[in-house]
Amino acid sequence: MTEILFIKTSSLGDVVHQLPAITDAARANPGARLSWVVEEAFAPLAKLHPAVAEVIPVATRRWRNNLFRRRTWREIAAFRARLRAKAYHCVIDTQGLLRSALIAADSRGQTHGYDTKSIREPLASHLYAVRHSVPRNMHAVARNRSLTSLALGYSVAGDPDYGLTPSPSIAPHTVVLLHGTSRTSKEWDEGKWIGLGDMLHRLGCTVVLPSGNEREHARSVRLAAGISGSRVLDRRALGEVAALIGSASLVIGVDTGLLHLASAYQVPLVAIFKATDPALTGPVGQGPMSVIGGMGRNPELAEVIAAAEKLIR
Repeated sequence: MTEILFIKTSSLGDVVHQLPAITDAARANPGARLSWVVEEAFAPLAKLHPAVAEVIPVATRRWRNNLFRRRTWREIAAFRARLRAKAYHCVIDTQGLLRSALIAADSRGQTHGYDTKSIREPLASHLYAVRHSVPRNMHAVARNRSLTSLALGYSVAGDPDYGLTPSPSIAPHTVVLLHGTSRTSKEWDEGKWIGLGDMLHRLGCTVVLPSGNEREHARSVRLAAGISGSRVLDRRALGEVAALIGSASLVIGVDTGLLHLASAYQVPLVAIFKATDPALTGPVGQGPMSVIGGMGRNPELAEVIAAAEKLIR
């Protein structure tokens, strides 16, 4: 059996962007066994893809903060043992960082990655047995698909397929507002969120406000105070949040990993961009969507309302 190992460890959005490359590889290599090294926090996402036979969690984020603990080194040894337990026909590092290249180099198989002009951290490129040229101005999904196809010897064709099946609707007219993000520069004004939520309530929608940390939960509470009939969700496991998004009637959010999960599920979505370029990291998929804003532009409330109304109606 042909064994193929993918290395895409983080972050949440990057992991979602990897899913179409997994679909491509599975279709081009029927019968192959696909494995995936991913950060432990995002392992539930990798497991959602039906073509992934094995998920190998890694904990570099947690380990680097606990390097002087004996338990950390035991976990590292266990991870390396599992990584090296089998030989792979092909090892593909689509992350392109030194830490992911080191993982690839520690595996048993021919390693593939970006060349020095295509990669974020050029030093990492020297650790691959085979290096490929992939333009850096391509969208992240296209870069993942391109590198994977070059490593495995097939041509990319068709729209990206994330391999996910939408969940049954949790309730009609449920709208999820993804207001939380890791960078404050990506956040949208709370007053605008409340204005948007008020419009959605008047249209008969139920607004759901998830959160990933205490700061986001506090904002959810503030937004809920101004949005009639809205629901604040306590922090939940990633798999549960994915199911929530996959069953929503509409998702509206800023540039955050969960937004890309909505596009993967083909849920109607409105994407609000302020500080990043959607041409490089925006949501892509076959579902109905509207991407508003961009680098250095703060979308107005009226723009987002108009886009949301169009998708709802």
